[in-house]
Amino acid sequence: MINRLFFGLIVTFIFTGCNIQAQKVSVAAASDLKFALDSIISVYQKQHPSEKIQVTYGSSGKFFEQIQYDAPFDLYFSADVSYPKKLKEQGLTISEVNTYGIGRIVIWSKKINPNVEKMNSLLNPKLNKIAIANPEHAPYGEKAKESMQYYKIYDKVKSKFVYGENISQTAQFVQLGAADIGIVALSLALSPTMKKAGGKYYVIPEKSHKPLEQGYVILKNAKDNPNALKFYNFVASPTAISILKHFGFSQKKDKF
Repeated sequence: MINRLFFGLIVTFIFTGCNIQAQKVSVAAASDLKFALDSIISVYQKQHPSEKIQVTYGSSGKFFEQIQYDAPFDLYFSADVSYPKKLKEQGLTISEVNTYGIGRIVIWSKKINPNVEKMNSLLNPKLNKIAIANPEHAPYGEKAKESMQYYKIYDKVKSKFVYGENISQTAQFVQLGAADIGIVALSLALSPTMKKAGGKYYVIPEKSHKPLEQGYVILKNAKDNPNALKFYNFVASPTAISILKHFGFSQKKDKF
C-alpha cells in the first residue's frame, strides 16, 4: 500500500513538473518590436526548447485598455513606458517596469529619397498619401505628430494622412504602396522585410519629439507562471540587448 502511494506521489510530481516547464507565456507587444522580439524569442527557445512564448503584436494603447479589463496576457511590452507604469500604479503587475530601449522614428519611402529634403519631403506635391500610426493610441503616431508640429508642417500635410492602427500596419502601407511616404519606426525600417522592399529612410531628429522610452512588465495573470519571470529576465540579458540594439533600440538602464 505504501509503495503504491509512493509511486502515485512520484508520478504526480513528475507530471506537475512537466506542466510547469511546458507552461505557455502569453505576451502583448508593441508592433515596432516584431522583428527584434521574434529574434529574441528564437534565441530563448533554443535554450529552453520545452517552453513556448506566444506573442500578439498591436497598438500599445489598445493593449493597455485590454489589460485593464483582464485580457489574459502574462507580459506587456509597450512602446510608451507610461502605460506599464500606470498598470503598476493600478496594482495590475507583479514586477518592476524595465525599459527595453528608446525608439526612433523615420521618414520612409520607395518613391523618393527622404534624405534629400528631410522633413520637407512630406511637402512634396507629387506625394498624395502619407502614412502615420493613429496618434490617439499609437505612441509612434503621437511622436510623428509632435515632430511635424515642431517643424511647422503638420497643418500643411494632415489632409494627406492615412492612419495605421499600429506602427506595423503603417509600415505595410508604405511598403506595399498604399501610401507614398510614411513615418515609421526605425526598428521596422531596419527589418529584412523593409530592406527588401527597397525604400530609403531619414531618421527624424530626436529634438523634435518627446523620447520614445519603451518598457515591459510582468502582469498579474502570470502570478502562477514561473516561465514568465524567466523570459522577463532574459530580455535584460546581454544577448537580448544586443538584438535590440541591432534593430535600432538605444538602451537606458532604468527601473521604476
